[in-house]
Amino acid sequence: MTGMIRGLLAATALASLATTAFAQDVQGVIGGLPTELKAQYDGAPQKVLPSAWENFTAPPKPWKWCHSESYQGNPWRVTVTKELKRLVDGLIADGTVSSFEVSDSNNDASQQINQIRAFIDKKCSIITSIPGSATALDDAIDAAAKAGIPFITAAGSVTSPNAINVDSNYARWGYDMMTAIGKAQPDGASILLVEGIAGHPIVVQERQGADKALAENPKLKISRNVNGNWTANVTKTVVLQAIATNPAPIDAVWTTGSESRVVAEAFAEAGRPAPLITGSITGDALGYWKANPDKYRFEGHAVLPHWTAQTLFRVGERMLDGQKPKLNTLLIPIPPVHTADLGAWYKDCMTADAVSIFPIPPTDPMPEEWLDAYFSNPAPTKGWDYSKVPDACAK
Repeated sequence: MTGMIRGLLAATALASLATTAFAQDVQGVIGGLPTELKAQYDGAPQKVLPSAWENFTAPPKPWKWCHSESYQGNPWRVTVTKELKRLVDGLIADGTVSSFEVSDSNNDASQQINQIRAFIDKKCSIITSIPGSATALDDAIDAAAKAGIPFITAAGSVTSPNAINVDSNYARWGYDMMTAIGKAQPDGASILLVEGIAGHPIVVQERQGADKALAENPKLKISRNVNGNWTANVTKTVVLQAIATNPAPIDAVWTTGSESRVVAEAFAEAGRPAPLITGSITGDALGYWKANPDKYRFEGHAVLPHWTAQTLFRVGERMLDGQKPKLNTLLIPIPPVHTADLGAWYKDCMTADAVSIFPIPPTDPMPEEWLDAYFSNPAPTKGWDYSKVPDACAK
């Protein structure tokens, strides 16, 4: 019995040492990142692990690129797929990739699981994805890993240690936007919360950040909480309903999608004062601002579909090219956009009806040298040139 106890204690001690070494390894990698990337891990809600793909060897070329979407019901998601296809088509043109296939589960996690397993059966070389759930896809992702197929996510991390998540610190974004409201309204504010798709990983993270900021500033009060599903017509309907049933002043709207224009329109149509609106800047919002500068107040960032697709593509191409990611979660900075910046982001093609036009950041939000830091054997991304990204007004 004594020997058994000693054995258990020894095993526990070894496990503790392994856990400590594991944590030090992750922190060592983060500590060696450029300052701009290192800051993204401060308070990040995602669980950061060493990459499970250090021994991955890509199959022979040409590769089959498969993309698992969870929703294509808004212009942002459609643009992600369109830009990803544009980039992969470049690899198809040079013979590196044989085909690009897309599935869409329309917010049905079970359907997305089935589609991922179908991609495995088709022997895809890589599966990129915007997941509909942080946890529901894990078994399918693990099955892909067992088949030697990297699964790379964007715009929402998953909990499977076998995925590579190309993500951003959305908790920090939620916090920064709520903090911005507090700075703009130092005497306090009544806030309408407009969240995205209930249960989506990003929605959960953004709310965590907002709640942290609210706890720090008791002068900020929530008047109502609705879900706009990151979709313009849904957002406008729920905002109009919230306004109609809440005659008290609303000073700000904390929203985390690309629907700030319809929020501003809803307040204008209801004859209510223009609130400060947070979110991600879009072409239609810039067009609305240009035509109605007194009705649009904005403080947010540029969570844009183009650079989301671009970073997803670049990580995927590098992995297929033999590069080894150091971590399972590669965090990408989100470019900030303030009211004073709107003129620099506006283009002539942007009108209030330009719902499918998204601004292009003046410079690459993720320079190649930053991306290099995430790989143990970095090399330039093949098929990547930021100067060739189509202009926001390109047809």
